[in-house]
Amino acid sequence: MRTKLRVAGACALALAGQLTAADQLRAQTTAELDAYWAEVSRTVETGDFEAYAALYHADAVIVSNFTTDSHPIENALEGWEQGFIDTKAGRTKASVSFRFSQRLNDGVTAHETGIFNYRFEAASGQVTDQYVHFEGLLVKKDGWKMMMEYQKSPASVEEWNALR
Repeated sequence: MRTKLRVAGACALALAGQLTAADQLRAQTTAELDAYWAEVSRTVETGDFEAYAALYHADAVIVSNFTTDSHPIENALEGWEQGFIDTKAGRTKASVSFRFSQRLNDGVTAHETGIFNYRFEAASGQVTDQYVHFEGLLVKKDGWKMMMEYQKSPASVEEWNALR
């Protein structure tokens, strides 16, 4: 919510001519990135695998301290696809939300740092919440595309709440 308020405030200042061109670009880029993350959330919640996969650059890499390796995103997508199929079919429910501790961008590149909350409800009704410290490196190529996703370490609910 604070990010949206900061962006809205920055846009209002830009209209009043009180922001530098660099600040205006950052505000515009942050709004675009907010839309990117909203699309990630939408695709997970609806099980739209094709749209989700399209949010990654073809050469994207995933780095994970959970599996202690890195590999092409296409390998991770193969492992995640069944979850999307099950969500789309209504057998499971999934959602993902993001909160950020640092957002660096220049209009065509971005480095986003924060925590994501992945919530999964199995067919049995059991709900699992995962909070993960992550970094995302994105480029603007036919829209924003993730180049690298780094899943760093587990996060606590308290750390998640501190990023409000």
